[in-house]
Amino acid sequence: MLKRAFDFLVALILLIALSPLLALLVLAVRWKLGRPVLFAQTRPGLNGAPFGFYKFRTMTDARDAAGDLLPDAARLTPFGELMRKSSLDELPQLVNVLKGEMSLVGPRPLLMEYLPLYSERQARRHAVRPGITGWAQVNGRNALAWEERFELDVWYVEHRSFWLDLRIIAMTAWRVARPRGITQPGHATMTKFAGSQRDGKN
Repeated sequence: MLKRAFDFLVALILLIALSPLLALLVLAVRWKLGRPVLFAQTRPGLNGAPFGFYKFRTMTDARDAAGDLLPDAARLTPFGELMRKSSLDELPQLVNVLKGEMSLVGPRPLLMEYLPLYSERQARRHAVRPGITGWAQVNGRNALAWEERFELDVWYVEHRSFWLDLRIIAMTAWRVARPRGITQPGHATMTKFAGSQRDGKN
């Protein structure tokens, strides 16, 4: 109850306080990348239930001769890269927090297609609401291997508390000021999770 009330209050305050910035970002994304301004995708939330996830768009819709989207590296513009490094692209998720679909702190919501690929232990990351930031984000983010990220997510689920959330929020502010781990080494974003390398009963 305390966590949900805190999430709602902070998200509401931030949306009001940052409304001028959000308006400028809408205009900037529209000018630099065109429509749509928001990237919308169905992601798994609490207990794996699907919800509509939002963030500011950071890539173009450039396609090859066959009409297929080009690789991320070819579609990620300098403007989009700046948005990702500053984490400004994540601000629309404050609306997800207001709606109760996300929390300020929790495991990041990934792709629906990953749900059947998790080991039994890894699937525990969905025992809580996904978050805008989380324990894995402040301890390496995308620079971590998938198994490392999931283990950090499960550690958070097993040790979660209001005070741990406050610690992660403080650490997030520091990480935003000194960004690192935005992408997986050698990739423009992150490679897809192809399944756990461990025993599925772990």
